[in-house]
Amino acid sequence: MHCVAILTSFLGLSYFSPKIYEEKYRGFNVKHFHEWACREHGLRYGYTWTKNQLERAGLVRKGKKGGEHRLRRERRPMAGMMLHQDGSTHDWIPGLEYKVDLIVTIDDATSVITSAFFVLQESTESTFRGLKETIERYGLFCSLYTDRGSHYWYTPEAGRPVDKHQLTEVGRALKQLGIQHIAAYSPQARGRSERMFGTLQDRLPKELALHGIKTLEEANQYLKEIYLPCHNQQFSVAPKEEKSAFVPWIGGDINEILCWQTERLVQNDNTVSYKNFKLQIPKDDLRHHYVRTTVQVREYLDGTFSLFFGHRCLVRYNQRGQIKSDPIPLKEAV
Repeated sequence: MHCVAILTSFLGLSYFSPKIYEEKYRGFNVKHFHEWACREHGLRYGYTWTKNQLERAGLVRKGKKGGEHRLRRERRPMAGMMLHQDGSTHDWIPGLEYKVDLIVTIDDATSVITSAFFVLQESTESTFRGLKETIERYGLFCSLYTDRGSHYWYTPEAGRPVDKHQLTEVGRALKQLGIQHIAAYSPQARGRSERMFGTLQDRLPKELALHGIKTLEEANQYLKEIYLPCHNQQFSVAPKEEKSAFVPWIGGDINEILCWQTERLVQNDNTVSYKNFKLQIPKDDLRHHYVRTTVQVREYLDGTFSLFFGHRCLVRYNQRGQIKSDPIPLKEAV
């Protein structure tokens, strides 16, 4: 109890409570607790001292020494050479009645998380969002390493290799961007992202609970503004090479690639059927009509649509399938 009293005094608490760790930081591992104690309460002692005091007070268990001998795959030497993207379903937000997915994109060379957010379910949309956030902030990268989920790959036969010729929307977008797509064939191959998720599962729910965060919107705000900057500062490593393989994206509006692209035949009334919409093509100065021609429907992450004839955008629609009033340039490129 004397040890806890000393520890409590150094945390800047005005009262003594032998259960302060359990009451406020229940479930935090010692390292996580020590970071918070230093940052939030001005603790001036080191990790080992803190760990010893908590162990002697019976507030944490003594850790086992040693462990399984493992050989890790070498990291890529430069940032931007390979990124991992994966999702994890977990009780991320304490008090929420359902589990959500955390979608994370991480650099292999540095372990920097380039994008992370909570969604109801992992999908093509979440993949596009992670790619968009990464490219807009860091630049275009060389390769993406993912599992063989159906939104990433077509797999003709369960348990067999993926089809690298019949591409999903994600595969098509990566090919347009010039990013090599690499499929993982074993859990061990995704070890780096799995270890990262272990750290996130240990820390994030406890911090969200500590701040009383109970909604998806609040959790995403905390993740972006508070957690990720601290996580990247603490867990990122220096790459072997100082140069970066990230290059700025200069290929126009990236939303024109990170979207759903589907071909449709124009009907006799110059409309296109897409999902539950009848998308009307307005009069055009360059053609009398587009009847029986093939156009491309693009559906964007914000729920809007457009029609393209070749590289030319014919018309843009809002989320309700209504034509936007803004004029379309005659030579609008992809």
